[in-house]
Amino acid sequence: MNIFRNKKNGLKKATFAGGCFWCMEKPYDQIEGIVKVVSEYTGGYKEDPTYEEVCTGATGHLEAVEITYDPSKISYGHLLDIFWRQIDPTDPGGQFNDRGTQYKTAILYHDEEQKRLAQGSKQKLSASGRYKKPVVTRIIPAPKFYEAESYHQGYYKKNPEHYNTYHFLSGRGPYLKSLWKEPL
Repeated sequence: MNIFRNKKNGLKKATFAGGCFWCMEKPYDQIEGIVKVVSEYTGGYKEDPTYEEVCTGATGHLEAVEITYDPSKISYGHLLDIFWRQIDPTDPGGQFNDRGTQYKTAILYHDEEQKRLAQGSKQKLSASGRYKKPVVTRIIPAPKFYEAESYHQGYYKKNPEHYNTYHFLSGRGPYLKSLWKEPL
């Protein structure tokens, strides 16, 4: 199992695929206890893919974010709560206007504890009655990842106007606002 835990600093990794990685960076990047958020491609068979290759849907890769976090400041359970509030977990074909296999949702666990917590959170969400359709987000081991091109990293900071327009017009912003009225 691929577990990252630096014995000197106690940091851990968490990986989530929630459709467009631009929209997954921002919610995590602004939370205390999160050290780094990296947009990446993961889960496919093509080594060192480019954005253009991943966009074809033919590489098998998902767009994802890899989060380095301090578990003494933020729990993996809290990271899961943030994840569920960024996606439509009932959509098997992508997320919002982004269609294709590269935009499917998944929790990519790094150890058995993350797997157990992810499965429990998915079961709780499924039983909550919040959704009329089944929750289809996969829970899978975290495979090798490839860091996305530099222009994708921190996109919401580099291009705030385009990011905000995309977040709204893709349907993600309005959908999440209507579904999650209560604060996290």
